[in-house]
Amino acid sequence: MADNINVAAKNIIDFILSASVFWLIGFGFMFGDSFMGIIGLSGFVFNSEHTAFQIAFFLFQLMFCGTAATLTSGAVAERMTFIGYAYITVILSTIIYPIIGHWAWASAFNDKNTGWLEALGFIDFAGSTVVHSVGGWVALAAILVIGPRTGRFTKGHLFPSGNNIPMAAFGVFLIWFGWFGFNGGSTLTFDESVPKIILNTMLAAVWGGLTVTAISYYRDKYLNISITLNGIIAGLVSVTAACHIVEPAEAAFIAVIGSIIMYQGNLWFEKLEIDDALGVVPAHLFAGIWGTLAVALFGDTELSIGAQLLAQAIGIVVIGLYSFTLSYALIRIINFYSPLRVSLTDESKGLNITEHKASTELIDLLTDMEHQQSKGDFTSPVKEEPFTEVGQIASKYNQVIQRVSSEMTSRDEAIGQFKVSEKRKSSILDSSMDCIIIIDWRGLIIEFNPSAERTLGALKKHVKGERFADLFVLDKDKQRVVDSIEHAFTTPEGLILNRRTTMEIKRATNEVFPAEITITSAKLGNKYKTEYTLHIRDIAKDLKLKSRLQFLAYKDPLTGLSNRAHMMKELSIAIKVSQKNNLDVGLYFLDLDKFKKINDTLGHKAGDKLLCEVARRLNDVSRDNDIISRWGGDEFIFIVTGKLDDNIIRNKAKQILEKMRTPIEINNKGYEIQTSIGVAISSKGLINADDLIQNADIAMYKAKDDGRDTYKVYDKRMGKEAAKTLNYEHEIKQGIEKNQFTLVYQPKISINADNIIGLEALIRWEHPEKGEILPSDFISIAEESNLINELGEFVLKTAIEQQRKWLSEGLNIVPLSVNISERHILSENFLHYLEQQLKKNNIQGKWLDIEITEHVLIHDIEQCVSVLSDIKKLGVTISIDDFGTGYSSLNYLKRLPIDTLKIDRSFVQECSDIDEDREICSAIIHLASVMGLSVVAEGVETESQASTLIELGCHVFQGYYFYKPLPLARVEMLLAKHNGPSLTELKPISLN
Repeated sequence: MADNINVAAKNIIDFILSASVFWLIGFGFMFGDSFMGIIGLSGFVFNSEHTAFQIAFFLFQLMFCGTAATLTSGAVAERMTFIGYAYITVILSTIIYPIIGHWAWASAFNDKNTGWLEALGFIDFAGSTVVHSVGGWVALAAILVIGPRTGRFTKGHLFPSGNNIPMAAFGVFLIWFGWFGFNGGSTLTFDESVPKIILNTMLAAVWGGLTVTAISYYRDKYLNISITLNGIIAGLVSVTAACHIVEPAEAAFIAVIGSIIMYQGNLWFEKLEIDDALGVVPAHLFAGIWGTLAVALFGDTELSIGAQLLAQAIGIVVIGLYSFTLSYALIRIINFYSPLRVSLTDESKGLNITEHKASTELIDLLTDMEHQQSKGDFTSPVKEEPFTEVGQIASKYNQVIQRVSSEMTSRDEAIGQFKVSEKRKSSILDSSMDCIIIIDWRGLIIEFNPSAERTLGALKKHVKGERFADLFVLDKDKQRVVDSIEHAFTTPEGLILNRRTTMEIKRATNEVFPAEITITSAKLGNKYKTEYTLHIRDIAKDLKLKSRLQFLAYKDPLTGLSNRAHMMKELSIAIKVSQKNNLDVGLYFLDLDKFKKINDTLGHKAGDKLLCEVARRLNDVSRDNDIISRWGGDEFIFIVTGKLDDNIIRNKAKQILEKMRTPIEINNKGYEIQTSIGVAISSKGLINADDLIQNADIAMYKAKDDGRDTYKVYDKRMGKEAAKTLNYEHEIKQGIEKNQFTLVYQPKISINADNIIGLEALIRWEHPEKGEILPSDFISIAEESNLINELGEFVLKTAIEQQRKWLSEGLNIVPLSVNISERHILSENFLHYLEQQLKKNNIQGKWLDIEITEHVLIHDIEQCVSVLSDIKKLGVTISIDDFGTGYSSLNYLKRLPIDTLKIDRSFVQECSDIDEDREICSAIIHLASVMGLSVVAEGVETESQASTLIELGCHVFQGYYFYKPLPLARVEMLLAKHNGPSLTELKPISLN
């Protein structure tokens, strides 16, 4: 259905919006005082203080802006929302067309302004690129975002044209005539060059249309007027850039090539299934690009052909990149928040109706006819508009429909009266999903419907005239059914009329199934001769479904244990019973340690097998009255009741753990089911179900913190710690938001204590009420949540920005170390955030050192190597902090792209007094030397420690013996005097 009203409305709104925006700010951006030839910064809200020429110039440019803005409506007609056109018009009229216009045409209004493209020698006389290609680029972006019209590229489906060809031809003639004004007026004066420009414009339109008409007729064997119209447009667009500097024959040739490009562009779009409703992009964008290049090839310009061609190509590429990239990005963003594509329903109805509530006589007629077709209701006539052609068609249509309806009614009545009785009977019998068996007063079968044949396994011809009770009733029920028939189904002991009765019956194969039977009666005139209809339904599936639903309501479908809802119900009952009888309830909250790793590495099937085995083992150690439930995922709850003391509670926990530790074989390999258990007790039912579960959950996490594969019994101290942890998490988040965290810096020095070769950034929390909170009190809590990532990003951002500040102040900076948690460094966003901060602050990677602990190696070593290698590519150095306390092996260590090992302070503290610690330090230093790594001793607090480490070959130190962590002002004083080498310049220590 054509959307001519919608397109017209959108064109009008396009022009209104573009004109208003261009008046407010667009003209200023385009022709205001130039900023570096890129954008104008004056002349906004154009007023009447200008000269008559200037006002005329403004109106002329406003029409150009409106022309560019209206191109999109033709490209995405019939499928784009009205508000979408408004958004795109505003985008084009504010930040695309005026900016590009300034680049190319700034001096046209003020010869003191020169756009940067204009300065290169770029020429686009009346806008082949500046107007038409820009509009084409924006239209292309809209096409790609919104997609094709529904059914446009469906194979085997002829997609109808949405245009009104006569109106389109009339519109092209208007545009053709208007083009004389656009091109002729672009001289900004009426001199002897104007007639030549108009002649070139006329010839271009003629030869553009003639060329594609000939090509189309040769290819398709018929005259395609739509192609001819677009050929005229392509010719006009092609010559627009050079119509003032070419000869008439050249103008015609340019138009010929432009129209061919347009034609091939349409075929290309068809092949790529890009839906340009009116061929806007090929006619305006492709032809505009060619026309702009033709300036250099045919135009009489001041530059050589090569230089002019380069200037034109630069202009085309830059304008294309700017127009398409910016419009595509903004349209995608707008489409995300406010979908630009109309719904399938609105598209099929037509936007004239759905968006404008507009209609025409023909649309109304077609709508009424479509309603009759879809509803199959031809009783109501369509509306007739008098004195119009459409009204006459509607009148004749109503006469035909009335005659057809009358004939159909007569025929239907005759057929219906003839078949009504049989229809009723057969429809009831044949279409019913229930078995329908009609028996007479003696119990003999009269009717046997298809459903009865399928369900009971017998054909109607084999059972008709036989006794129902003999064929399908069990021996134990046969006499009862016979008595019911003899008493007209009124005896209370048997089957009863109009009442549902459940009993077992048998099929012809003697298979027994449960059935629901309902009996109705029909008297035949003689009170002794009555027929009975038995409605029989096989309810075996219903009973199974009911049983299954009951199971799902109370059981976990995987393990067969009680589910959460059923467990809560049973737990509440157990607590109430314990209150009345002075009993106790003990609840064990189980969580499988490292279940996720098994699930991820061996697959969900193996994980399911493991969960089922856990359920089986819990059943093995349970008593009859114990309650076992799968709480969810890999968590289970085990509930015991009775007189419980501490020994009973603890022995049960040990029994569960011992049972779980027996290896389970998965994929021919044994795995222990290590379990963390939290235990909570409700003595005499004084603790309700929710609190009891919460207490056990807290105790379970305490068991995990204490090494896993163990159990913990809840006490109040655990609750306070959990509350403190939860409160700390909230306060940490607030602290980040309210800038309560700061950094202090501890220097790293070489053997000469005055030579600072690096700094380590350490986070501090200044709580507004609690004062300074030590990192040991909040880092571990942050690591349990994603807050550690936020803290890590804060430290990274602050440290890098501080390096940039020191550089700008002329200080001699040194590499700055930042501690990053294992969770943060292996997160998806870490590398991007690090690279973003370095680029944003223009800091080279060598001025940053990332410190990680050996715990990161517990994770996938391949992932660790990949992440650390990517960090190294940024120039950032990597140190292993607290080395010697973790889990790294030499095999892993040699694969990691690290630069420095930091000896943990636990070894440094006693290295001068205890031989074992001295040997460990010596081994680490030697290891670093062999692997070509630097080594740093941290926590150096005494002269004897420093001396011992120097003897062992350590050259770099960090600790209170030299410097405590320093505030910013003190560090800046040290950096002002510093001129030592950077950490990345340190050579590995040699012990030879």
